Amino acid sequence: MRLAQAPQSRSRQSGSSRITDEQISDLVSKLQDLLPEARLRGNDRVPSSRVLQETCTYIRSLHREVDDLSERLSELLATSDMSSAQAAIIRSLLM
Repeated sequence: MRLAQAPQSRSRQSGSSRITDEQISDLVSKLQDLLPEARLRGNDRVPSSRVLQETCTYIRSLHREVDDLSERLSELLATSDMSSAQAAIIRSLLM
């Protein structure tokens, strides 16, 4: 009998912590506001699936940009005289 009651109590708990459609809509709207492409569109209504796709694309592009900048920085540090003014500037920016 205890086993039958456990799933019911779990379903009540999960039901109370569910995110509503309104909350999801609000979160997607906030996410859309963070995307550069979305800012260009203004207040146009876009499906949530498209916002999520654009978010994934944007995150991937940010990862590529970080990787590129890291590689460029590594190359710059490898070719710089570490006692030069340029190296001092780079160190100050990294700290």
